[in-house]
Amino acid sequence: MESQIIMTLSLPSTRKSLVLLCGTAVLATVSGCGRNNEIDVSAGVGITATRSKCPAVAVPLHTGDITLFDPATSRDASAIDVVATITNLVPQCNDTGEKIYQQAGFDVIATRRAAGPARTVTLPYFATVMQGGSAVVAKRLGQVQVTFAEGQVRGTGHGEASAYVDATAATLPADIQDRIMRKRKPGDADAAIDPLSLPEVKAAVQRASFELLVGFQLTQEQLEYNVRR
Repeated sequence: MESQIIMTLSLPSTRKSLVLLCGTAVLATVSGCGRNNEIDVSAGVGITATRSKCPAVAVPLHTGDITLFDPATSRDASAIDVVATITNLVPQCNDTGEKIYQQAGFDVIATRRAAGPARTVTLPYFATVMQGGSAVVAKRLGQVQVTFAEGQVRGTGHGEASAYVDATAATLPADIQDRIMRKRKPGDADAAIDPLSLPEVKAAVQRASFELLVGFQLTQEQLEYNVRR
């Protein structure tokens, strides 16, 4: 079962929609937001978001693609050998124990320069656990194999990433939960104050927020190539 806290934000009744993203601004792709961060827009009430202890799962910016060159030292378009992309990142979380287990499966779609004999390409990837959007808790490296059938320029592969997170660290302190969830009435001194805007509340929410980031383990040159293109 999920351990949840309901956070209700008051919004003007004229506002029609809001996009809620889990993770940080550096993320290119975010998964796992649907069930764990449900949005319920009720007339005159505002927005209710369900917070889960499960880490958000995402692909960091500029790490979801990898380009291989042949010859390796060339950066000409004609030298591009294989281009691969991480896609279909699907999270699955178990938060019933003292350790939260977050798993994420993903597909790799690749194209090669020209059709030819059957070929398998091995690509390195990383799975990093971040806390608070900046602290690296753990990092693991893995490899995914992409297979090209004979005569085909398109190849596919599948990889898995996983992480354990301490449930206590991912749980908001009781006093912070009380401040967020306490009902406020018109006329109360803090009725117009969003508790999530308070520095101490924001800091506690950030400390209890974890992410499982998955991307290709790029060389410095490969990363710079992704940034420039």
